[in-house]
Amino acid sequence: MPESQSSGSSRTTDPASRGTGRGRLAGWAASHARCLLESLGRLHRRWVASLLTVLVIGIALALPAGLYVLVKNLDTLASNWHQSVRISLYLKQDVSADTGQHLADDLAGESGISATQFISASEGLRQFKQASSFGRALDALGSNPLPGVIEVTPKAALPPATVGQLVDQLSQRSEVDHAALDQAWLRRLTAILALVSRASWVIGGLLSAAVVFVVGNTIRLDIENRRQEIEVMKLLGASNAFIRRPFLYSGVWYGLLGAIIAVVVLVVCYLALGGPLSTLTASYEGGLGLKGLDLNEGLFLLAVGIALGWLGCAITVNRQLAAIEPR
Repeated sequence: MPESQSSGSSRTTDPASRGTGRGRLAGWAASHARCLLESLGRLHRRWVASLLTVLVIGIALALPAGLYVLVKNLDTLASNWHQSVRISLYLKQDVSADTGQHLADDLAGESGISATQFISASEGLRQFKQASSFGRALDALGSNPLPGVIEVTPKAALPPATVGQLVDQLSQRSEVDHAALDQAWLRRLTAILALVSRASWVIGGLLSAAVVFVVGNTIRLDIENRRQEIEVMKLLGASNAFIRRPFLYSGVWYGLLGAIIAVVVLVVCYLALGGPLSTLTASYEGGLGLKGLDLNEGLFLLAVGIALGWLGCAITVNRQLAAIEPR
């Protein structure tokens, strides 16, 4: 006897379904558990076709999830780079060291500024001599051509546009001759992050629709292969809801197994990037590291896979069962 038909027979003869409320609940749970295991058994018996479907779903889910991981790591990288942004305030030649230090202390207390460091003209000349081979040439000048400099560190939470406004405000101070900040790379990085983030949502939506179509088409073929069995079950009085149940659980299994494959693909990619990542991290003195999916994100991916599998099955099975009537 076919499996779904045997499920129907056990459903009509289960004493728990005719007992008390607790017994009916236990019978309902047992019936669903039986359908859940039977649907997994059908996938196992057609394991080649099921494996191909699961692999397609897994790859489709892994692509947007991988883009999400990429955006998350780029956000971390941008945050680290943003913390290294420095605004150089070149003071006028007539500004004394005491005035420059006092100005640096005042700026450190302003909003939007994390820290300041004053480098006097004499200190700047000493550092330049150490970093270059022009020591004798500088001594021959007789006077120090370098101005005092205040290195201003903006707060990490400031967006690039606000940092640009801060540069304009600082350049208008009477003691400041010129304010410099190479912010073009930061604007480009922010634009790239916005583009990749938007692309991940678009690609995720398209591939989610693809998962729904793949599961729906697989369930449609399964229903066509079992058309005669479904007609017999309807002749025996089985409702569409009862016939639909094992197919819905098949969609759930497809989505769950596909999501597990997606997680495995992401883990393999993470391990494959381990060697180059360690080299890159060493160049940043350990300040940079690749982050994968955490536990909550992994569980969310599994939930998305289950929801997409169930949705693809539900859309197809309702339409297909309505078109099947006993002859």
